[in-house]
Amino acid sequence: MTRMITSKRETAANGRVAEVWTLPTDEAFLHTLLQDIFQNHWRSIVFGPIIEGGAFEFRCPNAPTSITVFDGYLTVHFGGTHFHLCIGENKGSPNNPTPEALKHHRRTSRAEMFRNFDKAGCALSWGLRLFNGHDEQLITLFFPNPFLTDSDGLADTPDWSRLDTWQVIGRTYLGRELDDADITGTGFRG
Repeated sequence: MTRMITSKRETAANGRVAEVWTLPTDEAFLHTLLQDIFQNHWRSIVFGPIIEGGAFEFRCPNAPTSITVFDGYLTVHFGGTHFHLCIGENKGSPNNPTPEALKHHRRTSRAEMFRNFDKAGCALSWGLRLFNGHDEQLITLFFPNPFLTDSDGLADTPDWSRLDTWQVIGRTYLGRELDDADITGTGFRG
């Protein structure tokens, strides 16, 4: 799965600079990526939609009981709790086919790995985000952060081992290793 994907720098409306790696959006790739993250890194990720005016940051309650794809939707089940993401073509049923405009709106059209930087140019957060055909955010997954504790408090000193998930996912799907920008920051206190 390792491939070398190049990145670009973007500046958000709030002035924050991010480095972004654009990923493939085909169903097979997204299924593999999301299954890998939720099966192998579920204990350490935080996920949910991040939109202007609202941030939903959830933790997996346990390992997924199943991860399936049906009619273009990836479903991650944790028992009673679950969520759906449209990562492929949503055809609908023969008696009620999904209109073309709605297929386009629902389906993931942009997927990207990212790392956000502080004002000194050091990485401050790391993750993955997916957007639908109207460029609305579907989900953001934050990888463990060396500047935060497991209980979401500020760490007294950076725990660089918390970059293990970013390193594994980055090596596997981007063909990259950690660099100085990943391991030189001072975090949210700086």
